[in-house]
Amino acid sequence: MSSTQKNTVKVDLGGREVSVPKGGLYDRYRMDPNLDEIARDPRVLSVDFFRQLPKVKVDSPIGSTLTPNFYYKISTARLTMLAPSRAIRSRLPEELSPLEIVPGLGLVSVMFFRYDVCDIDFYTEATVGIAVKPARHGKLGFFDLVTGLKNEHLDAYVLSLPVSSDIAQVRGHDGYGFPKWVTELDVDISDLRTTARVANDAGGVDLSLLANTPAQKAYVSGQRVGSLTSYTKINGGWHSTLNQTNVLNAGTTRSTRDVTLQLGEGRMSDDLRSLQPKRTIQFDVMTEGQAALHMPVPTSVPSRNK
Repeated sequence: MSSTQKNTVKVDLGGREVSVPKGGLYDRYRMDPNLDEIARDPRVLSVDFFRQLPKVKVDSPIGSTLTPNFYYKISTARLTMLAPSRAIRSRLPEELSPLEIVPGLGLVSVMFFRYDVCDIDFYTEATVGIAVKPARHGKLGFFDLVTGLKNEHLDAYVLSLPVSSDIAQVRGHDGYGFPKWVTELDVDISDLRTTARVANDAGGVDLSLLANTPAQKAYVSGQRVGSLTSYTKINGGWHSTLNQTNVLNAGTTRSTRDVTLQLGEGRMSDDLRSLQPKRTIQFDVMTEGQAALHMPVPTSVPSRNK
């Protein structure tokens, strides 16, 4: 038996067997954490945010599970870009519409995540997403655009979502309906530098980021809580997934002088190229934060018959 096998245990997720770290949070708690124990982890600043979020048991495509999924220490980086609405619409299901800042121009993003402490153990993730109008919304008001641009309350449709662990892939793909696959994925975010590298199937570069981290501002837990609602289809029906983020240290810059995004060969780069991004208008980095990812719920998405 290899050392890797010795250090992992097999768990069943809706008939899919995956390996998780032996003695890790998932192995010990199966999504039902002891918050007092987690609060003693020196990497976790506080668990106050999670004490206000009761977990509930739900049936899902991955079997019975508790929701939301708690992320106790995370860091993220997001590049927001302008792209032609025509290119965006070519990649959106017809029921969804781009969030436009002016007629003909929408918003797309590339985002990188590092989850140091969470209910399903350490993993990294990256995404190419499209900002969309809230599905259950009439005419979009100015307030929606402003909050969307500030990345406080966004609605999105995800094109690609590679991850670094098997449990994250199975839960994300089977349970949430996201286009997830497993690949080598490095994300390192500090107060000074932000770097990320997503590998393709051949071990080369799919997408990579090298940037100076914008100056960070500290927030008290609960002071700045943002949300992201993502739309997916599960078994033919539309669902919405809510992700709440408790921002603890974050910063933004409109300057892209110190930001280098390299497109290589792979699914992420292909998805981003298909959106024909014109330029990056904002770079957001959260060096310290927390999140609660809720299981998808059925939602009504109006049909847009042509």
